[in-house]
Amino acid sequence: MAVRREEARTTVDRYPGRVRVNHWVTAISLILLTISGAALFHPSLFFLSSFFGGGSNTRWLHPWLGVVLLASFTILFIQMVRYNFWAKVDTQWMRQIGDVMSGREENLPEIGKYNGAQKLVFWSMTLLIIVLFVSGIVIWYEHFGASFTIEQQRLGHIVHALAAIAMLLVVIVHIYAGFYVRGTMSAMTEGKVTGGWAYRHHRLWLRGEAREGVIDERQTPPRGHNARPAE
Repeated sequence: MAVRREEARTTVDRYPGRVRVNHWVTAISLILLTISGAALFHPSLFFLSSFFGGGSNTRWLHPWLGVVLLASFTILFIQMVRYNFWAKVDTQWMRQIGDVMSGREENLPEIGKYNGAQKLVFWSMTLLIIVLFVSGIVIWYEHFGASFTIEQQRLGHIVHALAAIAMLLVVIVHIYAGFYVRGTMSAMTEGKVTGGWAYRHHRLWLRGEAREGVIDERQTPPRGHNARPAE
């Protein structure tokens, strides 16, 4: 069921277990890559290599973590790409970003499963992961050192570092939005959101889920006329 009553509230299924597991594999990979990459980036941060058992372990593990990230995000991309194509409503939503930040979401157009900002994060991460992986191959000396010139490897280091910084900024925005919009975290921890949250933030998506789902009124006593949807 996509939409159902649970105790005294209506909930909407947002992410199945397989998507949540893959999301957290991607997230953990990004965290480990950030720490290990920082340790290799500058001598002042080399102490971070102690989390991985020293510098040699860090240098060996970092590129393989990149492979895990690419694999997990590829699956995530396949699972989510159909919801992230840009639409005219996303352009209008972005133009009204001031209403979003001030909490006047009643002024916004109805949107689907993801808003314009979420779609920008999705495509930014897609592009940056590709750039990070390709540049990472260029500077993976153990396996590909003989395949590229010194000049190409130097350029690879610069591109890899710039892409990593950009990725870190995108991830910070993604995490901030997850905490800023109350009720969002439960989507990736429990797999569901409240009906009130879905109605407020993704009304067009909720309408589609309601058409496919079932609300079983027997699961909860009737709600009062003055009751408001939970956030």
